[in-house]
Amino acid sequence: MIEGDKNNDDKTNIDKAKVNFVFNLDILIDKKRPMISKKMKYALKALVEIANHKEDHISAGRIAENTKIPIKFLEQILTELRKGRIINSRKGSFGGYYFLKSPTLISIADIYRLIDGPIAWVSCASLNFYEPCQDCPNEIACNLHHALIHIRNETLKTLEHISITDVSNGKFNV
Repeated sequence: MIEGDKNNDDKTNIDKAKVNFVFNLDILIDKKRPMISKKMKYALKALVEIANHKEDHISAGRIAENTKIPIKFLEQILTELRKGRIINSRKGSFGGYYFLKSPTLISIADIYRLIDGPIAWVSCASLNFYEPCQDCPNEIACNLHHALIHIRNETLKTLEHISITDVSNGKFNV
């Protein structure tokens, strides 16, 4: 091997490592794969806006204006929240959206399940959307399954203990 070839091989390996690092970093910060969906984020923002509104009802237009959520997307989200029996609406000049129960009783977990679906990362670890894994012959012996159940339980514990009121009151502000 020629000395120059060794240096080129080292340089190539370093370049490959840089590309690998950048690629892996891009995956971690990829905006196409958020921790929660934009729809979930907007649902929470809308619910906090309703909770912070001092009058009985607030219009979709007012929510959109105050939260900077596109009105068409907001209307879809509000419809889903209404179908999920979180909020309701009244038509007319004194109409708008309001809670069906106290926002103190509505957890982030309730909204997450309604908007984004299962809290578990995989179906075999889900409480409400369970399905066995097709590629796992023995769920009981699967260490990944048990780890993902633990993650689900800890995530669920946190999401169930944070209410819309907690968020609207700034309970977690630093």
